[in-house]
Amino acid sequence: MAGILLVEDDPSVRTGLELALTRQGHSVTSYASGEEALDHIRTRRPEIVVLDVMLPGIDGVEVCRRIRRLDQLPVILLTARGDDLDVVVGLEAGADDYVVKPVEPRVLDARIRAVLRRVESVASDRITFGDLVIDRGALKVSLAGREVHLTPTELRLLLELVRHPGQVLNRRYLLRAVWDHTHVADSRLVDACVQRVRAKIESVPAEPQFIHTVRGFGYRFSPP
Repeated sequence: MAGILLVEDDPSVRTGLELALTRQGHSVTSYASGEEALDHIRTRRPEIVVLDVMLPGIDGVEVCRRIRRLDQLPVILLTARGDDLDVVVGLEAGADDYVVKPVEPRVLDARIRAVLRRVESVASDRITFGDLVIDRGALKVSLAGREVHLTPTELRLLLELVRHPGQVLNRRYLLRAVWDHTHVADSRLVDACVQRVRAKIESVPAEPQFIHTVRGFGYRFSPP
């Protein structure tokens, strides 16, 4: 059972999703606005946030940005069908995944469970690559002695790349390994997440030392 914060301004959609997710065994708290959701997060931390992009007042993308300033908790966006701009902007703001409306509750439940699996513990050991230190037991990353705050998805992606040093991992493989997705159209999840990780661990993200792009194929972790 997960503690879910659902943010959706449409009363019928909100009620339907809340009931469906509750039937799946989750504990759901719902709000109609981003302002209410942010107030809730400051006092009671959920395990995951399911966030509509189109909200009155502060929109979902801005809510996601503000969540990232407060916490690294997982965020799934609910987006309008075919609205690719919302998806891209939302992923760049730090969202872990997205689901297109109209939302099928079983699909949303599967995505929630997949995202939460990324925070599960992995094999305990520390790996050092120059100034970059990855503690897989504590699920912590530091750069030049300072902790790097990664979301669960960003950490899972980095760990997957580190597991295969020097190997090129294509987007389809990373989608399956990190997001449990198989639909190749979701490859922008990979690209956006790589961009965010680079911004946090690379001295010059435009000239990466750790995560290299292999054009036409995917990404390779090659420490200096």
